Parts: sequence; structure tokens; C-alpha cells
Amino acid sequence: MAPGNGKADGDPQALDLEHELPAADESEETGTAAVQTEELERLRQERDALLDRLARLQAEFDNFRKRNAREQQEFRDYALGEAIQSLLPIVDSFDRALSSPARDSDDFHAGIELINRQFHDALAKLGVEPIAARGVPFDPNLHQAVQMVESNEAEHHHVLDELQRGYKLKNRLLRPAMVRVATKPKK
Repeated sequence: MAPGNGKADGDPQALDLEHELPAADESEETGTAAVQTEELERLRQERDALLDRLARLQAEFDNFRKRNAREQQEFRDYALGEAIQSLLPIVDSFDRALSSPARDSDDFHAGIELINRQFHDALAKLGVEPIAARGVPFDPNLHQAVQMVESNEAEHHHVLDELQRGYKLKNRLLRPAMVRVATKPKK
């Protein structure tokens, strides 16, 4: 072996004391361990704070995504509602045409019935529902009372007649039904 490598020539256990590091003081070891423990605790707290922040950000993002999807759906429903409201007068015209007596051509009347049925089917596929009116109790949330009529034909505050059909779109009122409401006759 080369001289100065820290080992004596024949003795593998012999050390080069000149190059030996001094033994650490016990007080330095304790101080270093305390600093390491404090550092470890600080890093754990920082990690926990970052994990908490990450969880909160993930929850906020999830809430944002859900809110955004709900707002987009509400916008689509609102836009669909506006378009359907513009078509309801056409449906009313078809309904009135069908309620009039058939004239010369039964084929023409059958064609109008077919178109009207297709129109109502298309509206139903979009989620449009007619509001029940005739014979049901008057509901100011669904019905617009145009006239109060004294009558024995229907119960008190029940719809006697439907003047214009009302419609809902996915449980949202598009147009209230215009109705005449029965009242008890005065004695």
C-alpha cells in the first residue's frame, strides 16, 4: 500500500491519526438532532398546509365545474324556452283551425290534424308539456284568470273553460293558461 493512505503497512486495523476526524461532541449531536427534528416538524406542517390548500382548490374547481355546467344547461333551457314561446301562437292557430267545423274538404282538415299532431309531438320531445286547465282547481301559478263566471257546472274556484292553453318547459312555466273560473252563484 502506498504511504499516507491511512493504514499502516502490515496492520489493517491501524489508523492514520493525522488524517482522522475528531470525535463529535455529544452536545453538538444533541443540538444537530434538535435542529433536524424542528426542521422535520416544520416541513411536515408545510406539507400539511399544502395538502389542505390542494384539497380546497380541488373542491373549488369541482364546484366551479358543476356551477358552470348548471349555468350552461339553464342558458340552453332559457334559449329553448324563448324559441318555443315564439312558436306557441302557431300551435294556437292550428288548435283553433281544428276546433272549427270541417268544410268542403275532409282531406284538408285531416292534413291540418296531422300537422298539428306532429307539432305537438315535436314540442313534447323538447320537454314542453301543456298545462291541465279544464275542471282543475284554479292555481295562480299556472293559470291566468280572465273572467270569473257564476256557474253550477263546476265547483267553486275551479277552471270552467280554457281560452288559451298554457305550457311548461321542464317544470318551468312558459305561458300560463288563460282561463275562466267558476264561482258559486249569489243567492
